Amino acid sequence: MTQVFISVGSNIEQEKHICAGLLALDKRYQPITCSTVFESESVGFAGDNFYNLVVAFHTTDSVAQVSAYLSLIEDENGRDRSGPRFSSRTLDLDLLLFGDTVVNSNDIVLPRPEIYDNAFVLLPLSQIAAKLTDPIKKLDYSTLWKNFDQKKQKLWPITFPFPATINSSLEKQV
Repeated sequence: MTQVFISVGSNIEQEKHICAGLLALDKRYQPITCSTVFESESVGFAGDNFYNLVVAFHTTDSVAQVSAYLSLIEDENGRDRSGPRFSSRTLDLDLLLFGDTVVNSNDIVLPRPEIYDNAFVLLPLSQIAAKLTDPIKKLDYSTLWKNFDQKKQKLWPITFPFPATINSSLEKQV
């Protein structure tokens, strides 16, 4: 089994689309572990605020199978891929880590570079993978977060209405 970490984000009907995405992930990869949900200003364009979190799970699926399933979930939630790279999203599911796999191809880059550049990825990742060592930086995610310029991007934790099935799963994790 490979441990996988996914970044989840939305700035269009955030609660609706994030809940739908979490339920789809939980249905296939149960149990999932969720970080706190954070709200942040959009990065790279002027738009509504995003809600972001990181989800972890274990799987026997391949990188290609996980990536295809993430795209399917995005599509089922009305993801529009015709706009610019930095634009509003109904649901954005990004494969951050796939075990300690390092890949740099046209199709996928692992670990995903946004881990090192965006507080809305690194902070929630450091919450649920604090002692996990990054395969590129050779530091754990807690240390990477401590070293990150935390004034660079504003984000704040929010109370999020996780779906009931996810809530019961989260309560067991505590």
